[in-house]
Amino acid sequence: MACLLGACGATPLRPLPAINQRLEQTGSTHEPSLSGRWLALISGRNGRERVELVDLELNRPVPLPGLNRPDAQPLSVSVDAAGERVALVRQRDGRTELALYRRSRQSLQPLPLEPPGVPRQVQLSADGRVLGVQVSRGGLWQVDLIELP
Repeated sequence: MACLLGACGATPLRPLPAINQRLEQTGSTHEPSLSGRWLALISGRNGRERVELVDLELNRPVPLPGLNRPDAQPLSVSVDAAGERVALVRQRDGRTELALYRRSRQSLQPLPLEPPGVPRQVQLSADGRVLGVQVSRGGLWQVDLIELP
């Protein structure tokens, strides 16, 4: 049992001080999505939460114009390995919605669910072509896989 807990000479886990310090400066953070050199997360400061994308190679945030709205609260986020597509679930105007942001176009596209449901969590494939979404329908949780263009 001790070997399973790391006592067999395994290398101890080490934090990444530079990026961890940067993340601490953004305030409260949660819902991390790591893909390649990209880290997407939800950060909160002064009661407002927003989606952030961090380039881990350059240790700096990447602008996401048109993504974060003052009237929307992000709940779940995911990024592809190219850092081009960011999928998110957010609440806005009393509704929970699924959306896809494309950095090159600086545009946010709502993604309707068929059959309708309430999205909760999202996961984007590394190549950005398939989206996994946890959805509530009629009191049951389901997972939908959605092929993206």
